[in-house]
Amino acid sequence: MGRSGAQSSEPRLPRASRSVKSSLPFKLPTLKTAALALIVVVLLGAVAFAVMREAFSPRRPVQAAAARPVAPSRPAFTPAEEAYIKALWPIHGDVERSAARMVLGQIFYKTNDMDRPTLKGRVADALLTYQRSESRLQALQPPATVERDHQEYLAAVRLFQESAVEVLKMFEDGRDDHMVTAYPLGQKATDKIREVGAKFWPHEFPAN
Repeated sequence: MGRSGAQSSEPRLPRASRSVKSSLPFKLPTLKTAALALIVVVLLGAVAFAVMREAFSPRRPVQAAAARPVAPSRPAFTPAEEAYIKALWPIHGDVERSAARMVLGQIFYKTNDMDRPTLKGRVADALLTYQRSESRLQALQPPATVERDHQEYLAAVRLFQESAVEVLKMFEDGRDDHMVTAYPLGQKATDKIREVGAKFWPHEFPAN
């Protein structure tokens, strides 16, 4: 009796309400879901505000870059200059290859990947190439407009010769420190060639 009375005292939803609740195709949003949706809306609003500000704000950096003066382009080479540069190109190739082989040979020697006789032969070959290149350079007739560059290149080849001669001394007295003495000579020669080459062959020596 008491048990059935307790059950009858509990409120019950109307039958129609229960049927409507069970037939809903979705669940009502929880507090966590609502908070997440609010955060997404706030973030989207912030992104939209940033995009609008970027779109309508004045582009000062672009204006400053546009106002920067452009360096004038170099005048085209004259036929005489082009003929000289064309004649210098094969000499330049021989000098560059010999300089690279000589430097790599010294590196391989220091890392024990090349023996002394092989290094000696490589340096001797480079010296011979430098001497021949000097003779070929002296046979050229550069126009007055590139005479200074011609003399700089000739000076560079002579510095390469001095560097090779210094390295070859190590095979006479056995002192490897001759390579240290030769290094600044070769570096100075490389800088001179790079300076001249940047004028004649800008694609080979791009600006930094």
